[in-house]
Amino acid sequence: MQIFKKPNFKFMKYKFIALAISAIVIGIGWTNIIGGKGLNTGVDFAGGTLVQIRFISVFPIEQLRQSLGEAGLGSSKIQEVEKGEREYIIRTMLPEDALDQELEAHVLMGNMVVNALKTQEDQSAVDSGLLDLNVIERDALRTLIAESFPEQADASADAIINLRQSSELKGIIENFDQLAQTGIDNQVLGTLKDKTFLGSMTIKRRETVGPQVGQELREKATQATVWALIGMLIYIGIRFKFAYGVAAILTLAHDVLVTIGIFSLTNREINLPVIAAIMTIVGYSLNDTIVIFDRVRDNLKTLRKLDFSSLLDASINQTLSRTVITSGTTLLTVVTLFIFGGEVINDFAFTMIIGVITGTYSSIYMSCSLLTFWKKIFKPKKGLGR
Repeated sequence: MQIFKKPNFKFMKYKFIALAISAIVIGIGWTNIIGGKGLNTGVDFAGGTLVQIRFISVFPIEQLRQSLGEAGLGSSKIQEVEKGEREYIIRTMLPEDALDQELEAHVLMGNMVVNALKTQEDQSAVDSGLLDLNVIERDALRTLIAESFPEQADASADAIINLRQSSELKGIIENFDQLAQTGIDNQVLGTLKDKTFLGSMTIKRRETVGPQVGQELREKATQATVWALIGMLIYIGIRFKFAYGVAAILTLAHDVLVTIGIFSLTNREINLPVIAAIMTIVGYSLNDTIVIFDRVRDNLKTLRKLDFSSLLDASINQTLSRTVITSGTTLLTVVTLFIFGGEVINDFAFTMIIGVITGTYSSIYMSCSLLTFWKKIFKPKKGLGR
């Protein structure tokens, strides 16, 4: 399938412009990392407790900060999940003088966050012995129902949790009539009305990682990236020549730097799924680069009369349809994941979108431009072919 019929674009003519654009993007991103907001590292790496809370009514972020500050949690990071001031991700960590404490300390910090945001009505209901039906977990809910109706405990608990997790309610049951629509027995419903209340918020997600675990994950992620790049350098050096390997590794480093810089500028969270996406980008970009390099090597044998820049242009043009088709179908997939995949996979999909675009661009401009610079600087006697 050929999208372009005999393309003859002069890519290398604009290599300095492309390099300048890359330098500006990387410079802006890493200036923000070093001297600006920095990286928004997730609980996976920083350690601490992440709590995602949705409120039944509007809860302005200023009020949220004030409530956390009054509870001694003023340093917590708050991220609004969706516009409307009803759902937030709150990440809190132990003070520096308590970083050597055990994981249980982080769990307590998470409980402090939840308690700090309870309304007076919710707290009064808890003090009177009632359980919050919008917060209670399945096992605790099953135990509560089983005290009076053991045969209906499993089905009723599942129905309530499924209702709470439905896309329509988004975690919060606003009135007991909604429970009746799930087919729960009236007697069970009566017991729930007596022993529970419908709180003003729900906890949609909660993650806790100790500081030592976070540090280990950070080190392992760095090691994985470094060893992957070294392995690729060795493979390409053997498969082609050392110059190709260096060009490919610098191209991959470019892709990673651009992606992380954009994450910093957009204040998105760096977590394990994002690292997985970055590693995927590295493999994707490398595959695209090798296809072009392979054509360059073949053309060095058949198009000897062309100067090196023209030969690179010819090689890129010959593989252009393949590059566009591969990148286009991949981009279509990750954009679909980004729009419809839900918030759990959103950061992964966003990383892949940036990576596919950057990887395609860098395979054309960065990798081939670096080969021209290598040839001019080192002037290899046998050229860059086999």
